[in-house]
Amino acid sequence: MQFRGMSVKYWGLRLIAAAIAPVALAAIILFALTTTGVRAQVVDWSGPKTPTAAPAEIAGTYNRGCIGGSVALPLDGPGYQVMRVSRNRYYGHPELVQFIETIAAELAAVGHPGLLIGDLGQPRGGPMNSGHRSHQIGLDVDIWFLLKPAGGLNAAAREALPAPSLVIPGGDSVTDDWSEAQTQALRTAALAPEVDRIFVNAAIKRHLCDTETGDRSWLSRIRPWWGHDDHFHIRVACPADQPLCESQAPLPPGEGCDASLDWWFSAEAAAEAAKPAKVPPRALSLDDMPPSCRSIYYGE
Repeated sequence: MQFRGMSVKYWGLRLIAAAIAPVALAAIILFALTTTGVRAQVVDWSGPKTPTAAPAEIAGTYNRGCIGGSVALPLDGPGYQVMRVSRNRYYGHPELVQFIETIAAELAAVGHPGLLIGDLGQPRGGPMNSGHRSHQIGLDVDIWFLLKPAGGLNAAAREALPAPSLVIPGGDSVTDDWSEAQTQALRTAALAPEVDRIFVNAAIKRHLCDTETGDRSWLSRIRPWWGHDDHFHIRVACPADQPLCESQAPLPPGEGCDASLDWWFSAEAAAEAAKPAKVPPRALSLDDMPPSCRSIYYGE
């Protein structure tokens, strides 16, 4: 039998397909949910405003992990002030907090003007919505090159004062604002046994290589990296009692004042820096994180 040029067989197949389509679609959706549903659970790690209860528990790497039982760095202390307080990023492992307080006090005792402390981490660590790929396990801290002014800063200035670059445009050397106080802060931090490495702009590393005399062993911990012209980034090593904390590869031997530093001023490095910004990485879900991060996030 034909119907407007179409056979009964054709229309029968159309009816069967129409009946099956919703079932097939439901099956596809169910498969997607059961296989990727957990991975799609991207949570906002800035949401929890307080740490979980002690003791401290680090899980994962500096750029993919979390921390339970973190502690807050007091907003003011001998030799330092915390900046951008409203971000609520002044939490870290107890060893990091103690380290900051110790070096700030040591510097103050020898007449250093004082440190302005940038980001540590969020109360429970984890990925930040802006500003950092690392700072996730409570062992990173940014310290401004701008020195604390005499008398300190009020609350408004802590939120609005910009952090000026101490590298000249073009990135070949430091500005005239660089002083022994900045070098002193880097030296004091790098000599601390708990420090793993410190990231600075390559021009700053080169300045230190060209000017430092005497014991230069601490220069090995000063590592060049993109940016870092207005602050230095200190990374503390995994504490001995944190088996789930994953360390970085050891630093190469030597001061780092060799061809590896020269590369940062090469045409190849300039071309790399000039590349368009890469597509932002996929947001980490709870399934991407160490298993214990799920309970740390929810405070279980």
